This record gives sequence, structure tokens and C-alpha cells, in this order.
Amino acid sequence: MKSRVELLAPAGNYEAFLGAVNAGADAVYLGGEKFGARAYADNFTDEDICRALHTAHFMGKKVYLTVNTLIKETEFAGLYDWLLPFYEAGLDGVIVQDIGVLCYIREHFKDLALHASTQMTLTGTGGASFMKEQGVTRIVPARELSLAEVRHIKEETGLELECFIHGAMCYCYSGQCLFSSILGRRSGNRGRCAQPCRLPYRIYDGKEAIDGVDYPLSLKDMCTIDHIPQLIEAGIDSFKIEGRMKKPEYTAGVTALYRKYINLYEEQGAKDFRVTDEDMENLRSLYIRSEVQTGYYERHNGREMITLQKPSYTGSDQNLLEQIRTRYIKDVDKLPVKMSVTLTAGEASDLQITDMQGISVSVSGNTVEAAQKSPLSHETVRKQMEKTGNSHVRVTECEIDIQGDVFLPIGALNELRRKGVEAFERQYIIARGMISERRREKDNIKNRRLTESVKTIKKHSKSYAAGIDSDNVKPTVDILVSTYEQLAAVAAHPCRRIYIDSDLYLANRESIERYIEQNSNPVYCLALPYVLRARDDEYMRLLTAAIKSGRKIRGFLVRNYEEVTYVRGLGGDYIIVPDAGLYVFNRESIRFWEQYSEEYTLPYELNAGENMGLVDYGHHIGMNSAMVVYSRIPMMITANCVKKTGGRCTKQLTEPNIQADDCIDGIGSLKNRIRLKDRYGTDFPVETNCVHCYNIIYNSVPYSLHTRKEETARICADIWRYDFTVESETDCMEILEGRFPYKEYTTGHFKRGVE
Repeated sequence: MKSRVELLAPAGNYEAFLGAVNAGADAVYLGGEKFGARAYADNFTDEDICRALHTAHFMGKKVYLTVNTLIKETEFAGLYDWLLPFYEAGLDGVIVQDIGVLCYIREHFKDLALHASTQMTLTGTGGASFMKEQGVTRIVPARELSLAEVRHIKEETGLELECFIHGAMCYCYSGQCLFSSILGRRSGNRGRCAQPCRLPYRIYDGKEAIDGVDYPLSLKDMCTIDHIPQLIEAGIDSFKIEGRMKKPEYTAGVTALYRKYINLYEEQGAKDFRVTDEDMENLRSLYIRSEVQTGYYERHNGREMITLQKPSYTGSDQNLLEQIRTRYIKDVDKLPVKMSVTLTAGEASDLQITDMQGISVSVSGNTVEAAQKSPLSHETVRKQMEKTGNSHVRVTECEIDIQGDVFLPIGALNELRRKGVEAFERQYIIARGMISERRREKDNIKNRRLTESVKTIKKHSKSYAAGIDSDNVKPTVDILVSTYEQLAAVAAHPCRRIYIDSDLYLANRESIERYIEQNSNPVYCLALPYVLRARDDEYMRLLTAAIKSGRKIRGFLVRNYEEVTYVRGLGGDYIIVPDAGLYVFNRESIRFWEQYSEEYTLPYELNAGENMGLVDYGHHIGMNSAMVVYSRIPMMITANCVKKTGGRCTKQLTEPNIQADDCIDGIGSLKNRIRLKDRYGTDFPVETNCVHCYNIIYNSVPYSLHTRKEETARICADIWRYDFTVESETDCMEILEGRFPYKEYTTGHFKRGVE
């Protein structure tokens, strides 16, 4: 049987924090007023965070801070000063999404534990090992992983694993969703998701509407309390409850029940482990959707995971909530201590505080005077000493030794008590091993480079607004193709590099390599899958063999951290280019990619002025920038399958199928015509990739900057990239020749950016 697993509870405010620690959480994760992925939660003030840290450490518990959003360059200047007081107060770890933020914290807060957020979409040992190289000690893997995959990561890397075990679930792989961002400017990567997955959609297969599925993107809530033994035995180190936007009663109630059953397993083992019907019903009564499921731990996807008809919450049992509030939503219990006060005229006042375990401190205060009129009484001293207020101790015994008639001002007695209580609480925390000394770096703390960074980005914004002479700006062109017809179509168009979808390459390798021999001018690279899982191991072995035998492929467009490890493992001098989904939002992230590449891709969520500042910095350090100027924006990458939810699955999850005639269900008017229609009648095409068993939900209209060429040129990106997915051969040629074939399109965040 494994030793005690950490139970990690959410806290959206200080009340929820108290509920969590009183209910038995070993650790709490919370967000502050900046840089957290729940911008609309109550969140903690800076004062509240320091208060929570002190309380948690006094109770022998930990606090992790969420810094799990993408941070713009203009915001970076505030990061250090915001984190510093929490660091000095003993913050136990930070949960991070942005790779630039991770590198920055690693550099400036050297002994602060780094936890990789589930927003990093870590799905295997390659990505986990890569994060370990970056100094990460714990990862929160993608929620879509099976228990077998989780166990394998633990065995191979030794990293701490923090896994969700209860609460609401995103339909998309976390960190790979742009749905809310593109449609409503509220970015999930910035903590502002509007939850479009909870809205109604109809599934269409061609012209046929599939009945019985009104909410195909709304996952049921996760509840794994029945599976605690299996989860612990899989090697999970921290059980994470979702819910920083939920009520304190939810946090406390769910935490208490999971605490009860974790303890039951650790005391009795798995043999007699059983959750009572009453406790399961109580869990269902705590702000959970009408149905629950166990997540992806035992399945890859499935219709049974979806709230098909009614995604709304069923409400909570008010009597249960009141019971929880009375029991848990209160100040933490105070520690009984003994005080001994010695007052002797002409000497410093003395206070000793001791607890039942023998932890003891002594402090000295003001010099005691001989009384001229009214000497201090024992009762007066005791009254002041017992006023421990908001501290974590209560005086159960107070010995007072007064030598003769003495006098000490009441204010001096109060200061002696405050000094003693503070010293005792700190000593108590140290004795429990909950805090280490944290000192400010001796380097004139204010980071000059960050100050210059803000000035630079403001300069770029002004320059962009004023206009820049772009006559001499001649970006090169890269093209990404997903079908053989598209590859044939781009042959006549001059370009620097062609990215071939790796599924297309494996399915048509011989014909593609003949094509490359006949059209040898561009550099040919592969665009790797959006997500790699353990089931893709055989696929990647076949891909490796094909690449090395063909010797035509020069590099890779990588979409996740697994693939960085894969390409590095190939040996040779392969090009690595991080795609837009490996978000470059700031200078620090550019500096990170400088170690692995000579190029980066600008994200979809920054505006023109913000991208311009990043491009300039890239040029400053010798990095090229690529900007997507045409594409169908991938709004969601999902493990669940819209086609399967609609009852139209024709594949079995076995070995990867990479035959040329049946490799992948395309989108649009090709093989697969699955699409979603929202309540306004807007269609979103869905690619059901059966090779890797994931869906890509695309935007309803193309993303194109063809009407913004002058403004686009001012950004001075080195490469303009055209990403083709659903386009016909004719469409591709017209787009590349500047004859845009579609009536509707979007320029995304080019002008507005995200909040």
C-alpha cells in the first residue's frame, strides 16, 4: 500500500480556504488578483494570500499559487514584485502554463517549486521529461490520460503527478482551446473562458441532423471517489479537486468526503473499500451536474461521458450546505499554549510560550520600572497576555512572576505578547518543516531588462500606429498542406518551406517522395500531430523509419512538448519550429525557444502591435518569426469524438491505421462531413482524426489577412505561413495568387487582441 497521497483542494477566497483546511486538505491551490486562470473568481488579495500561507503552514499544510495564464510582455514587469512577498512568506509552489513565465520564475526564485499546469497539455513521458529538464518538479498531466498512461509517466520520470479527481471537465485538451477567445475575445489561456462548450449544438453528418444530442461538447462532471485505491496505486502523488469558482461549502464538503475515503484506504487497503450510498448522494448534492462519470482514466472517450440533454447544475441540498458551513467554514482551531511572564524592576520583561509538544520560545520586552503609584497586578498582566486575537494560539495556563511593586505600560505588555506569539508561531511552523528562510536576491532587485521591455513594447505600439515604411519588407512564404491535392497545387508557387501533414506523408510516402524529387526547391518538413499519446508509439516508430529511409524530410513543425523530445531523439540536424499552439507571448518565451530553434510562430491571440514587439525582439537575438496569414483556426483539440457521440463511429481504437486509402477522415466535402451547428446557425467543421483518435473543431470561416497586407507587412515577420486544411486544389492556388475565393473570413485578433 502506498504512503499518504496529498489531497489538494481549490480555494476561490479565504472562506473556501478555511473550509478546505478544516475539512482535511493537505494542500490548497489558489489564485491572486493577477496572472491566474480564473479571472472571474473572487480570488485572493495579496494580504489574503500571505495570511493563508501563514495559517496553512501553522497547520502543517501547503499552498500553491496559480500563475497559469499566458502573460503579455507589458505585464511581465509586475510579475517579480507581485510574487516576492509570497515567496518570502514561504509559498510552496507555483502552477505555471506560460513557458516564459516558468523560465523567469526559475531564474529569479531559485528554490520555489515549479509545477507544470494541465494547460501545458503534457500527455506522455517525452513532454514530462522535457519539463523535468526545465526544473519542473511536478506536472499536472492532461486530464484525458488513462491510468496506464499516468502510471507510465510516473515510472519513467519520477516526477510528482498531480491529477484531477473531481469536478467540472473541459471538453478540449486544456491549453488547446481558442473557441471562447476567437468568438468572444474571452481567452481561456488568459483565465476568461466563456464556456462555449456548455452551449447547445446540433451534429450534422452531411445534410442529416443527428437527433438526441443537444449538448455534444458538455462533459459530465468527474467523480472518482469509488476509484481511490486504483488512483493511488497508479502512482498519483496529489489528488486535485476542481472548483475555484464554486462555493466554500462545495470545497469543504467534497474535501471532507475524499479525506474520509483516502483515510479508509490507507487504514484498511483496497479489499474492504466501499463508498456508502449516503456519501455518494451527498457528493451529488454538492453543485454537480445532473450526472457524473469517472473521466478518462478507464476510457479514451465515449458518448456516456457527455451530458447530452441538460448540462445545467441540479442545485444543492441546502440543509447539507448549512451543516458543512457550521462544521468547516470557520476559523481554524487554536493551539493551546502555556505562557510564563517574569517582571522584575530594572530588568527586561520576559515571556516564555510553550505548547504540549515542548516547542518553546522566549522573548524579551521593555525594561520593567519600579512602581511609583499603582503597581501592576497579576490580573492586569493575565488579561493582556490572554488577548491572542487573530493568532493561532489560545492561552490555557498563564504563570505570572512579579518581583515587588513594578510598572509597565499596557502598550508594552501588548507588544511583549505580540512579539512572543509571533516568535512562537514561526518556531512552530519551522519545527513542522513547513518553511525555509527566503532572502531577497542581492542584485538590486528591480529588473532593468523588464523595465526596458515595457518601454520597447510601448514604442512598437506607437510605431505601428504611426505607420512604418514596409516597401522593403519581403517576407518569405511557408505553406502547410493536409492533402495530396493541396501539395500538387502549391508546386507552382514559390516558397521557402512546405510542411506536409505527417499523416498524409505516411499514407502516401512513396508518391510524396517522388513529388519531392521532382520539386526540390522548397525545404520539406513534417507537421506533426496536435497531440501525441502512448497509443501513438507505433505510429512514431513507423514515421521514424520512413523519415530515415526516405531522407527527404529536413525538419518538423511541432505542436506539443512531446514532439520536441521526439525530434531531439532523432539525431541529425533537423529543423524544429514551434507552432502557434506552443504559445510565444513574451520575450522570455522567445529566449526559451532560442535553445531549440532558430524560429518561432506568433500566436493567434496577440494583436498586431503586440506581435510587432515580439518580432523586433526576435530579430535582436537572431530569431526568425513566422506569422500565419491564412488558415482555418483550430478552435479545439479534443479526445472526445463528435462523430462517436453522434453514434457514427466506424473505427475501433486499436493499432494506428495508416493505409493510403483509409488513413484519416478529412473534413469539409471530402470523406467526412461531420460538423457542428450552433444556435445561430453557424457551422463549425470537425476533423475526426482516427489515426490519433482526436477531433479538431475548426472555426466556421477562414482566418485571413489578405485585406490587411500593408498592416501585416509592418509587423516585419520573417515568414508568412499559409495553412491549408479543407481547401480544394483551386482554392489553394487562388489564395496564394491573391484571389481570395471565400465571401466570409475573419482577421481574428489582428486588431483587437485578447483581454
